[in-house]
Amino acid sequence: MNPLANRLMALVALLAVGGIVVSSVSLQHHFETSKTAYCDIGENFNCDIVNRSAYSSIAGIPVALIGMLGYAALVGLATVYRERRETPALLFLGAFGGLAFALYLTYIEGWVLGAWCIICLSSLALIATITVVSGILWLRSRGTGHCS
Repeated sequence: MNPLANRLMALVALLAVGGIVVSSVSLQHHFETSKTAYCDIGENFNCDIVNRSAYSSIAGIPVALIGMLGYAALVGLATVYRERRETPALLFLGAFGGLAFALYLTYIEGWVLGAWCIICLSSLALIATITVVSGILWLRSRGTGHCS
Protein backbone atom coordinates (compact mmCIF):
# COMPACT_ATOMS: atom_id res chain seq x y z
CA MET A 1 0.00 0.00 0.00
CA ASN A 2 1.41 3.37 -0.98
CA PRO A 3 1.77 6.37 1.36
CA LEU A 4 -1.34 8.14 0.01
CA ALA A 5 -3.50 5.05 0.55
CA ASN A 6 -2.06 4.69 4.07
CA ARG A 7 -2.96 8.31 4.83
CA LEU A 8 -6.47 7.86 3.43
CA MET A 9 -6.98 4.70 5.51
CA ALA A 10 -5.75 6.59 8.59
CA LEU A 11 -8.17 9.42 7.79
CA VAL A 12 -11.07 6.97 7.52
CA ALA A 13 -10.07 5.42 10.86
CA LEU A 14 -9.80 8.84 12.54
CA LEU A 15 -13.17 10.00 11.19
CA ALA A 16 -14.78 6.72 12.26
CA VAL A 17 -13.39 7.13 15.79
CA GLY A 18 -15.02 10.57 15.74
CA GLY A 19 -18.24 8.82 14.68
CA ILE A 20 -18.00 6.46 17.65
CA VAL A 21 -17.60 9.43 19.99
CA VAL A 22 -20.54 11.33 18.46
CA SER A 23 -22.73 8.23 18.47
CA SER A 24 -21.84 7.46 22.09
CA VAL A 25 -22.92 10.98 23.10
CA SER A 26 -26.17 10.42 21.21
CA LEU A 27 -26.65 7.06 22.94
CA GLN A 28 -26.16 8.69 26.32
CA HIS A 29 -28.84 11.28 25.50
CA HIS A 30 -31.15 8.53 24.26
CA PHE A 31 -31.32 7.07 27.77
CA GLU A 32 -31.21 10.28 29.81
CA THR A 33 -34.38 11.90 31.04
CA SER A 34 -33.02 15.37 31.80
CA LYS A 35 -33.02 18.16 29.24
CA THR A 36 -29.90 18.60 27.09
CA ALA A 37 -29.05 22.30 27.32
CA TYR A 38 -26.32 22.57 24.67
CA CYS A 39 -28.43 20.84 22.06
CA ASP A 40 -31.70 22.72 22.62
CA ILE A 41 -31.44 25.73 20.33
CA GLY A 42 -34.98 26.90 19.81
CA GLU A 43 -37.83 25.11 18.08
CA ASN A 44 -35.89 23.72 15.13
CA PHE A 45 -32.78 22.31 16.84
CA ASN A 46 -33.49 19.91 19.68
CA CYS A 47 -31.60 16.66 20.12
CA ASP A 48 -33.92 15.50 22.88
CA ILE A 49 -36.89 15.38 20.52
CA VAL A 50 -34.89 13.35 18.02
CA ASN A 51 -32.97 11.07 20.43
CA ARG A 52 -36.07 10.17 22.42
CA SER A 53 -38.54 9.78 19.58
CA ALA A 54 -40.11 6.55 18.37
CA TYR A 55 -37.62 6.69 15.47
CA SER A 56 -34.57 6.58 17.76
CA SER A 57 -34.74 2.77 18.04
CA ILE A 58 -35.21 -0.09 15.61
CA ALA A 59 -36.59 -3.29 17.14
CA GLY A 60 -35.59 -1.93 20.54
CA ILE A 61 -32.00 -1.19 19.50
CA PRO A 62 -31.05 2.49 19.70
CA VAL A 63 -29.91 3.80 16.32
CA ALA A 64 -26.97 5.47 18.11
CA LEU A 65 -25.75 2.00 19.14
CA ILE A 66 -26.13 0.82 15.55
CA GLY A 67 -24.04 3.82 14.53
CA MET A 68 -21.35 3.01 17.08
CA LEU A 69 -21.11 -0.56 15.81
CA GLY A 70 -20.99 0.58 12.19
CA TYR A 71 -18.25 3.10 12.89
CA ALA A 72 -16.32 0.45 14.86
CA ALA A 73 -16.50 -1.89 11.86
CA LEU A 74 -15.09 0.89 9.66
CA VAL A 75 -12.24 1.47 12.15
CA GLY A 76 -11.45 -2.25 12.06
CA LEU A 77 -11.41 -2.36 8.28
CA ALA A 78 -9.25 0.77 7.99
CA THR A 79 -6.70 -0.45 10.53
CA VAL A 80 -6.56 -4.19 11.20
CA TYR A 81 -7.68 -5.28 7.73
CA ARG A 82 -6.31 -2.39 5.65
CA GLU A 83 -3.82 -4.53 3.73
CA ARG A 84 -6.45 -6.93 2.39
CA ARG A 85 -7.36 -6.64 -1.25
CA GLU A 86 -11.12 -6.44 -0.63
CA THR A 87 -10.90 -3.80 2.13
CA PRO A 88 -11.38 -0.68 -0.05
CA ALA A 89 -14.58 -2.13 -1.52
CA LEU A 90 -15.85 -3.24 1.89
CA LEU A 91 -15.06 0.18 3.37
CA PHE A 92 -16.95 1.93 0.60
CA LEU A 93 -19.89 -0.47 0.84
CA GLY A 94 -20.11 -0.08 4.62
CA ALA A 95 -19.76 3.70 4.47
CA PHE A 96 -22.32 3.99 1.68
CA GLY A 97 -24.78 1.88 3.69
CA GLY A 98 -24.15 4.07 6.73
CA LEU A 99 -24.67 7.20 4.66
CA ALA A 100 -27.96 5.89 3.25
CA PHE A 101 -29.17 5.13 6.79
CA ALA A 102 -28.04 8.56 8.04
CA LEU A 103 -29.85 10.28 5.16
CA TYR A 104 -33.03 8.37 6.00
CA LEU A 105 -32.74 9.44 9.64
CA THR A 106 -32.07 13.04 8.56
CA TYR A 107 -35.27 12.94 6.51
CA ILE A 108 -37.13 11.75 9.62
CA GLU A 109 -35.61 14.59 11.64
CA GLY A 110 -36.56 17.37 9.28
CA TRP A 111 -39.80 16.24 7.73
CA VAL A 112 -41.43 13.92 10.26
CA LEU A 113 -40.22 15.22 13.64
CA GLY A 114 -39.65 18.80 12.53
CA ALA A 115 -36.52 19.07 14.66
CA TRP A 116 -32.83 18.85 13.84
CA CYS A 117 -30.23 17.23 16.06
CA ILE A 118 -26.75 18.77 16.00
CA ILE A 119 -25.23 15.49 17.17
CA CYS A 120 -26.98 13.60 14.37
CA LEU A 121 -25.96 16.16 11.75
CA SER A 122 -22.36 15.84 12.96
CA SER A 123 -22.57 12.08 12.44
CA LEU A 124 -24.02 12.68 8.96
CA ALA A 125 -21.05 14.91 8.09
CA LEU A 126 -18.61 12.28 9.34
CA ILE A 127 -20.17 9.36 7.43
CA ALA A 128 -20.48 11.48 4.27
CA THR A 129 -16.77 12.32 4.45
CA ILE A 130 -15.87 8.69 5.15
CA THR A 131 -17.94 7.64 2.12
CA VAL A 132 -16.08 10.07 -0.16
CA VAL A 133 -12.65 9.07 1.15
CA SER A 134 -13.42 5.35 0.99
CA GLY A 135 -14.83 5.83 -2.52
CA ILE A 136 -11.51 7.35 -3.57
CA LEU A 137 -9.67 4.41 -2.02
CA TRP A 138 -11.92 1.93 -3.77
CA LEU A 139 -11.59 3.62 -7.17
CA ARG A 140 -7.80 3.78 -6.82
CA SER A 141 -7.67 0.09 -5.89
CA ARG A 142 -9.76 -1.08 -8.83
CA GLY A 143 -7.03 -0.43 -11.37
CA THR A 144 -4.34 -2.43 -9.59
CA GLY A 145 -6.19 -4.66 -7.19
CA HIS A 146 -4.47 -2.80 -4.35
CA CYS A 147 -4.52 0.81 -3.16
CA SER A 148 -1.71 2.26 -5.25
